[in-house]
This record gives sequence, structure tokens and C-alpha cells, in this order.
Amino acid sequence: MRYLVALLICVGLITMSSCRKDFSTIPNFGSLEFSKDTVFLDTVFTNIGSATYNLKVYNRGGNAITIPRIALENGTSSNYRLNVDGIPGKEFNNIDILAEDSIFVFVETTIDANSITNPLYTDRILFDTGANQQDVDLVTLVQDANFIFPGKDPITMKIDSLTLDGQPTTIKGRFLEDSELTINNTKPTVIYGYAAVAANKTLTINAGSQIYFHANSGLIIDKEASLRVNGTLDEKVTFQGDRLENSFSKIPGQWGTIWMRAGSKNNEIKHAQIRNGVIGILIDSIGSNTTPTLKLENSEIYNNSNFGILARETNIEAYNVVVGSAGQASLAATVGGTYNFTHSTFANFWNNGIRQLPAVLVNNFFVFIDANGNEVTATRDLNAANFTNCIFDGNNNIEFLLDKVDGSTFNYSVKNCLISFNDSNNAFDGNQEMDFTNANYENIILNDTSNFRNTQNEDFIIGENSSAINNAISTPFTSDLLGVDRTANPAIGAYQHIIF
Repeated sequence: MRYLVALLICVGLITMSSCRKDFSTIPNFGSLEFSKDTVFLDTVFTNIGSATYNLKVYNRGGNAITIPRIALENGTSSNYRLNVDGIPGKEFNNIDILAEDSIFVFVETTIDANSITNPLYTDRILFDTGANQQDVDLVTLVQDANFIFPGKDPITMKIDSLTLDGQPTTIKGRFLEDSELTINNTKPTVIYGYAAVAANKTLTINAGSQIYFHANSGLIIDKEASLRVNGTLDEKVTFQGDRLENSFSKIPGQWGTIWMRAGSKNNEIKHAQIRNGVIGILIDSIGSNTTPTLKLENSEIYNNSNFGILARETNIEAYNVVVGSAGQASLAATVGGTYNFTHSTFANFWNNGIRQLPAVLVNNFFVFIDANGNEVTATRDLNAANFTNCIFDGNNNIEFLLDKVDGSTFNYSVKNCLISFNDSNNAFDGNQEMDFTNANYENIILNDTSNFRNTQNEDFIIGENSSAINNAISTPFTSDLLGVDRTANPAIGAYQHIIF
């Protein structure tokens, strides 16, 4: 008991001492030091709050000091907000810093683009007054944008959810109005929740458009609906998360997916960059064996936390495509279907954890639990899995896998491809689909060098030491992803080689 009483007395003394200032200070004399002389708050969208940035203020002297005033130069009208040593506000008086100690100043902003004349918004934090005054600049670039929000119940204030196939879902979002079905490059478009395209409607995204998704957001192309992304070599269309800070430029999983539901049709994506989502493209469309559900051309899909492309019993025709790192597979072409990829690079150098799947997985089945609780494996026809002039590479031993279950068609053709496949445990001995000497494989280069320029920056241009050089066969696609002519001596993959 006496130990408990002693402990309570000590806690009380510590509490009382922490609540009073028991040290003396001298006035600040203009010798503060700062962790940076300018705080760049990166780019923010109009009326959307920024991240929180920090500034450290140092007292290098041997005496505790008092700063008479810390304030924003633009005063209470400033669009910046401060928090000084735990206290929010825009002006602060008599702030103490112990000898050889420091304090934190945190900075945030929310800016209406219509309220400012210059998109480069600036202010200063002023420390002290008169001859002792020092300052730190604040700089923010403000972008006006088009915003797409889901609706909200005016009584309950609950965000609207989508109804799909006549059934309510938990997916937050709404169907686009006709006036929203064309997106241009005049302003970025920021999407909150899932923006859905209704049956018999087409969403057209024109060259140079920038699409930003908030967390748990994306696009849904419903049955009988279409997506047309019309980027060009010089004006790509970009899809990414809405966190614009540099620290988020390589963070996967910031938004959901572009989901082409079963029955969507005539989808086309040209000259696009899709990055930092959960699944870059999820395509569930059961369509024609002869007409592609998705034509994917001259596009890059990078750094998605699950899959770059997850295709389920669908039809994809693609060329000059790069699918980079993903937490599971760059391309998973599953449950059968029809897949034709030409001059494509699949390069999975995922470094955010252990990856179980190869860069490219192709199979013809799915597994489900029936009404009796039994696990059932059902197969579907793989009408075609044709890969011509493709690279399959990454940081796993096995980066290309055909996974067949008997019971349905399994057609494939792999020609003039560079494949990373190091079966060190002989796990695939006797597996006909992974026997690169069988007739479905032609001119395969096994376990040789791709010589990518920078795998950690998702830069899969090949160099002069690449085994892909001059080893492709001629195809109708006579320019590479960068527009470089490949009529003569084409290289395997999406790029002709350069010297770096």
C-alpha cells in the first residue's frame, strides 16, 4: 500500500511541475535556425485539404528563449493553418524554446482556386518582430479541378451506394450523368467513390486528361457500357490516386480499380498510364471469342497492390503494353478466355513484401464452395493465350506460368519471347504446358538478360546488353511504345533498345 501512495505522490509532483514554467528565459535575439527555409506543400486541388507538413525551429544557444510572436504574414485571412508546439492557430505569442532545444510548427492549407489570382499561392511564417524578425516561406500550387462525388441522403447524410444488376451494393458511388460522359484535359478530374457508366452509354476520356481517384474509388463500366480512352503519344491519359505529395508517388493501393463488368463491350484504352491502385484493370466481361472486350494499346500499368490486370473469362487484345510491379501478378488471365498480347513487357519487381504469383499467370478454372460445403473446381475454355514478342521477367524464379486443369480447351502459343523461368526445385518436371520444347513454344529465350534501365523506378526500357534485341519477329505493330520505328530488327518487348 505504501508503495502505491508513494507512486501517486510522485505522479502528482510530476504533473504539477509539468504545468508550470519553472525556468527563466531571455528574449529571442534573431538567431533561430530552421529545418528548411521554404515549406513546399506540393500541389493541392481546390477546396481539398492538404497533408500536414512540418517545420522544426531550433534554439542552438545556451539559454532558454522566448519568441514574442509567431504569425502568418497574411494574418487571419491566410489560407494556411499552423500548429505551434501543439496549439492550433494563425498567431502565437510568447513561445518558449529551451536551451539547445527545438519546437515543431505544423502547416496545412485548404484553398479555393476561385479566391486567388495566382495558382502559386504563397505566404510567410514570421518569427519575432522588428530587427529580430526571421521568416520561412510557404508555397503551394493550387489546381482547379472537376469533381465527381457520390450523392448523399439529405436526412441521414449517408453516402449513396451503387445498385448493380438491380441489387443494392455497399460500393459507394453513382452512375454518371450524360453531361459527365466526356472528360477533357482542360482540368484534372477528381473522383470520389466509384463513377459508373450505365448500360448503352460510353465514357470517353480524351487525350491529355488526368484522372485522380480518392481512396476506395475508381471506375465501373457496367454491362452493355463502354470505355474509350483516347490518349496519344504526346498526350497520355493518366489514372492515379489524388494524393499529390511526392511521398505518395510510389505508394500502391491508393485507389480501387477500373472495373469492366461482365457484359461491358468495345472498351478501348490507348496511350494511358495507370498506377498506384489496388487492381489497375479488372475485367470480368464474358463476351465474344472473336471481338475483344478490351483493346489495350501503347499503355503502362504500374505499381498496383494486387494485380496490374486481373482478367476473368474475357477477351483482351493488346500490344505495346508494359505491366510493371504488382503485389500478386502483373497479369492474371484466369477462368479461360481469349488473350492476344504482342510486343508487351511484363516485369514484376515488387519489393513491398513477398509475392506468391508469377509476373504472368494463365489458367482455365475457378474454385468455389457448393451448397453442400464442398470445394468444387470448374473449368472454362481457354480459347487462346497468344504471346508474341513478349518479355516475362521479375525478381521471382518463376515469372510465367500456364496452370491447366483438365476438362476444357487449353490453347496457347508463345513465340519469340524472353522468359524468366528458373525451376530450381524441379517442381514442373513432366508438366507439358511448361515444357518449352513443346510445339506451342517457338524461339524462346530462357533466363537471359532483359537489361532494363531501372526496375525500381518502373523503367523497363531495355539497354544495349539486352537479349531481346533483334530477336522479335515482324508484326503489324511497326512502332514501339515511344513511337520508335521497329520495322527493321525489332526487339522483343514494348521498347526498342537505347544506350544508357
